[in-house]
Amino acid sequence: MIVSLLFAGDRFALAQRVIDSLEKELKSPLGDSQKIKTLIALSEEYQYIDFNNSIQLANEAVELATQKNWNWALSIGLERKSYLSSINGDFLSAIIFDQDLLKLAINKGDSSKLADCLNFLGFDYQELGEFDEAYYYFSQTYRISTALHDSSKIARAYLNLGSVFKELGQFEQALEYLKLSGKISSLLKDQSGEPYILDEEGDIYQSRGQLEKAKSVLLHALKLTRQQKQLILEPNIFKKLALVALKQDKFKEAISYYDSANSIYSKSNNKYGLSQVKLGLGKIFLKQEKLDSALGFIEESRTIAKNINAKNAEAACLTLLAELAERKKDFEKALLYYKSAKKLSDSLVSQETLTRAFQNQLRFETENRDTEIAELTSFKYQQLRAMKQEEFVRNILVVAIALTAIVLFTVYRSGQRRLRINRLLLDHQEEIKQRAIELEQLNKVKDKFFSIISHDLRSPINSLSAILSLMENKSLTNEEFNRLAKELRIQFSTTKTLINNLLDWALLQMDKLKIQPELVNLCDLANQNYALLSSLHLKEVKFINRINETHVGFVDTNMINLVFRNLIMNSLKFTETGGEITSDSFDMGSHYEICIGDNGVGMSEEVKNTIFEKPIGYSTRGTANEKGTGLGLILCKEFVERNGGKIRVESELGKGSKFYFTVLKSSRL
Repeated sequence: MIVSLLFAGDRFALAQRVIDSLEKELKSPLGDSQKIKTLIALSEEYQYIDFNNSIQLANEAVELATQKNWNWALSIGLERKSYLSSINGDFLSAIIFDQDLLKLAINKGDSSKLADCLNFLGFDYQELGEFDEAYYYFSQTYRISTALHDSSKIARAYLNLGSVFKELGQFEQALEYLKLSGKISSLLKDQSGEPYILDEEGDIYQSRGQLEKAKSVLLHALKLTRQQKQLILEPNIFKKLALVALKQDKFKEAISYYDSANSIYSKSNNKYGLSQVKLGLGKIFLKQEKLDSALGFIEESRTIAKNINAKNAEAACLTLLAELAERKKDFEKALLYYKSAKKLSDSLVSQETLTRAFQNQLRFETENRDTEIAELTSFKYQQLRAMKQEEFVRNILVVAIALTAIVLFTVYRSGQRRLRINRLLLDHQEEIKQRAIELEQLNKVKDKFFSIISHDLRSPINSLSAILSLMENKSLTNEEFNRLAKELRIQFSTTKTLINNLLDWALLQMDKLKIQPELVNLCDLANQNYALLSSLHLKEVKFINRINETHVGFVDTNMINLVFRNLIMNSLKFTETGGEITSDSFDMGSHYEICIGDNGVGMSEEVKNTIFEKPIGYSTRGTANEKGTGLGLILCKEFVERNGGKIRVESELGKGSKFYFTVLKSSRL
């Protein structure tokens, strides 16, 4: 997948250079004819970078061509708008543009262009699921191309006919047409059609359940597509590969292919492609019975489809939402979704009915042109015309029922075909980013650990060694020995706390500390720590315990005892001799909040914001030059949170500090 993204990045960089050149040309003085050509060229380049801008440029070209009444320019612009509408999922609009193109080709008598327009219409109807109409237009393309002796158009017609038979489930017939298309392309030495043929063949093998063969063929198609830089085909191949993986229950592999398709659609802002990706993800999670996740992706797909007027895609989303609601046993909501899908399908039928009369008129004119090309006799021409008129009348009588059935079938088939989309690229990238952050933090933890060991443990050991040497040499007076012993006792008290914190911290990092909660009297716990610290004679301060004697927490005794000890030691460190340290408790309903406060030096806002940060922490010397490592407060935060509580601090410079932490009342850990 990373290789795919790098590959795509190079292509988009190249496209951007071409765009810069064309935009520079567009700003220079240009004649209207050249301006239209430049607008179309820019639209083609922006298609893979900014889809909305591509549409806007095509619209500008059509507006200018209409103002000038230049049919040649209008034909180019309409063809561009049809193409953009089709890849954006708005096939009804594409049909309207292609019908306008068809009229221009008929009026001009351009048989080659006529064959192209019929091919476009065939593609539009195939995407709407109207395979009978698609077959008609593709077969007409073949007949005109044969009369023109245009081998490349004949090869394309065979390819498209094979695609129609594939959708109808006639796989052997489809493979025969694809084989014929490949033979003609080979004779012409035209390699551009091979990826499309392989793409259709891979889809056929997937539909027949030959999943490994389908994967092999599609990967080959992907390789050729990249070599030939056929950007429009590449994401479709990724989606089909994802469908194969999904059928094999290889969900991670399916997501990876969807990621690659999503990256291309995101680059070009192709909303229809992104809608298909999200719908595909919804189906993945639906298959995994992750119904809530599936619902989110399907709803996102539906929103996008609705915004871009891709009604067939929106209907597919509604149908899948109905299925999801059924699995949740919410049959009322399922019925509402089915009704909404039916209503949307009816609107599709209604819109298509409006184009059908115009389509039949164009079909008649097309048949007339086709007849001339094929040099049919006058009698055969009249017979064909009468048959088409009779067909028109018959279609009018049954259009409501027939179109309803076709559109419903389209919705169903679309739901089966559009398992090709993706969104989890962002999730995957976020996971990688998080892993990198965690590794960076672990590295900082390691550096912090060794820094503490090398500096904070070495100092008291060296002091002890020096004093022992002086004692051994009898170089100390009693007065000097008493003074040094007091200082050494203070240092070793700090070192003992440090070692305990280091051990607890190391166990915590290795996840070796297990919580064993029990009922603990919080007032007694504070008294025990006050008594311990008072006996050390570290500093003459007053300890005041105002914790309610009836307040009992449900906590791990050792962990919360460490919290008390570290917070009291921290207050002692930053309180001048003669100061006081207090402890209070407050009943907060489901838990108690404990406050350890002092009237010491306090701290700034900057320090308050860093003291609980892991793995760096914050440390400064106390009022009696006591050293610290920053580990104590980090451990307090970790242990409080492990016991289901929270910790915070309130402080002002010169006004002391208050540390608040919460403990649970009962066994709700």
